[in-house]
Amino acid sequence: MTHQILIAGFGGQGVLFAGKFLAYKGMVEDKNISWLPSYGPEMRGGTANCSVVLSDMPVGSPIITAPDVLVAMNLPSLQKFVDAVVPGGKIFIDSTLIEAKVERTDVEVFYIPATQMAKDAGFSTLANMILMGKVIKETGAVRFDNNLETLKSFIPAKKEKLIDINCQALQAGYDF
Repeated sequence: MTHQILIAGFGGQGVLFAGKFLAYKGMVEDKNISWLPSYGPEMRGGTANCSVVLSDMPVGSPIITAPDVLVAMNLPSLQKFVDAVVPGGKIFIDSTLIEAKVERTDVEVFYIPATQMAKDAGFSTLANMILMGKVIKETGAVRFDNNLETLKSFIPAKKEKLIDINCQALQAGYDF
């Protein structure tokens, strides 16, 4: 089974972190993985996206031209990538920031008010992880049971205090 996941938004929304999280989850679960970040020179406020491939077989290329999963954290990202998603694919949208509706009928769309959920829960910068919780639940690309271990494997010691709230954000998205 192979999942080609494209996560896109503005720099500063945690797009690359979310992709890295999925890639590390894949490694913890002994999957073949690829993580390819892409961002504009502005970083914060500029465009950012990353491609994550999770597979039971060797990954031939880190480049994704036809994702089966799209996570759109802003309207320009949705507009840019919505037509690239394969028929039967899944699109996850932060509906707090994106009011537009997907007109395609050959994909499954999930509207998650991730930014508002994060603000309401007191971890306003973790909409990305709320979306990852929902992605894990709806795609089965990785298991949900080893989040703490995964986060500990790549979050630096100086940011260790953020591990618990990242787990809470993942759970909120999974439960949505």
